[in-house]
Amino acid sequence: MSRSATVSRQTTETNVKLSVELDGTGAAAIDTGVGFYDHLLESFAHHSLIDLDIKTEGDLHIDEHHSVEDTALVLGMALAEALGERAGIQRFGNATVPMDEALATAAVDVGGRPYAVVDIAFATERLGQLGTQMIPHALEALARAAGFTIHLKARGNNDHHIAEAAFKALARAVRAAVESDSRRTGIASTKGTT
Repeated sequence: MSRSATVSRQTTETNVKLSVELDGTGAAAIDTGVGFYDHLLESFAHHSLIDLDIKTEGDLHIDEHHSVEDTALVLGMALAEALGERAGIQRFGNATVPMDEALATAAVDVGGRPYAVVDIAFATERLGQLGTQMIPHALEALARAAGFTIHLKARGNNDHHIAEAAFKALARAVRAAVESDSRRTGIASTKGTT
């Protein structure tokens, strides 16, 4: 059974078309119009082994806010759809990833409980076209739309390394959480649902 989804969302500010394949190889075709954001999402795909195809057209003449947030929302919606009832999966995952001087740790619950605690310290306001304050905002939007609990912390001296380590840690944690659990047929919950 394929664990994939294709989701489109159009507003007056953005038009996002996105496909995910949970059991992929990490292939990525990403164009949000925000170069550094594309880089982070490509890293997420590569390290989660989730195939991503993303095309976002947004009001970049204003700034990157709507394009970044709406892409994260649609990615969350597609992940939720691809997971379906979330039965037969590990549900929880965690990972710690170093990138030179930077270190990021992520723990996730993909069981349908949306919450985000994002603790990332940046020294600069921008990474290329991406405002660093948009990174936690995007991750919070992703958690809300996907029904994921995300705890993510990253520190270092180079903001590029910090952001990339954070997305790699999140990717590896999600990869572990969405993996099949051969001993479980239902949902991994003592409540029987989530």
